[in-house]
Amino acid sequence: MALSAIPVLFCTIALLQREIDAQGQAASEADQELLLRSPEAVKKLSLGYDALMGDIYWTRAVQYYGANAGKRDADFHLLWPLLDVATTLDPKLEVAYHFGAIFLSEPGNVGAGRTDLAVRLVQKGIAANPDNWQLGTDLGFLYYWRMKDYPDAAAVYLKTSQIPNSPPWIKMMAARVEQTGGSLETSSMIWSEIYESTDDPSVKKQAAHELQGIRARMDMQQLDTIAESYQARCGRYPSSEQELLSAGLLVGIPADPNGFAYEFGADGKSHLNAKTTFEMPLEPKVFSAPSR
Repeated sequence: MALSAIPVLFCTIALLQREIDAQGQAASEADQELLLRSPEAVKKLSLGYDALMGDIYWTRAVQYYGANAGKRDADFHLLWPLLDVATTLDPKLEVAYHFGAIFLSEPGNVGAGRTDLAVRLVQKGIAANPDNWQLGTDLGFLYYWRMKDYPDAAAVYLKTSQIPNSPPWIKMMAARVEQTGGSLETSSMIWSEIYESTDDPSVKKQAAHELQGIRARMDMQQLDTIAESYQARCGRYPSSEQELLSAGLLVGIPADPNGFAYEFGADGKSHLNAKTTFEMPLEPKVFSAPSR
């Protein structure tokens, strides 16, 4: 690269600096705004120093976020353009995808409250870095925690678990998200696969326990439905499974993993027998991804 090109590069950097520092003042000049928001334009002006310019844009994004976060009238409208340009200049800038998604998705005056843009950023990162399982967990988190989109979250975690060298907890997360979203059958399939494929005794033990818990939850869901039919017919809820059997609504007595019959509450909802020693797995929660 000719040395004569370096002054042009520094002029580009100076324009970026002035654009960010001018926030809260008069509107920027049209050419400066175009420079900031157009990854293609910046890429041409970088004169081959794409990675360097990407780092500079990322640094300015962090500074811009830090200068606005927590303010009552926080304005993050330039955050996405900065992150978009930074990751276009340097598609391997993984830190920008991870923390940029946090900056974009945080609600209130802590972040931009734009989970849609956070998803778009991480998807861009995954496309450029398909072997990075951490980015897959970032996307799964956005779907699960921010958007409450359990099917897509589970699908992302399951796909991410197939990346070489990804840790086992990612597939476990997929199974738990399926439980959260109500798809106990799919969750059972994933836990079964974990049980059959792992050589880790602790993971196998947990998978077996989760499978027993899923079976019990499915039993109780079915019993609750049958109890409603019994109430409609008899004017009251059943007190035992035996009553459902006598009414012809059951063909057998379902039992929990310890072999005890389920019991019913006054509201018709089934629950584990008081005599059982089986402890249901905790309700699905978000696993905390290992720190980077």
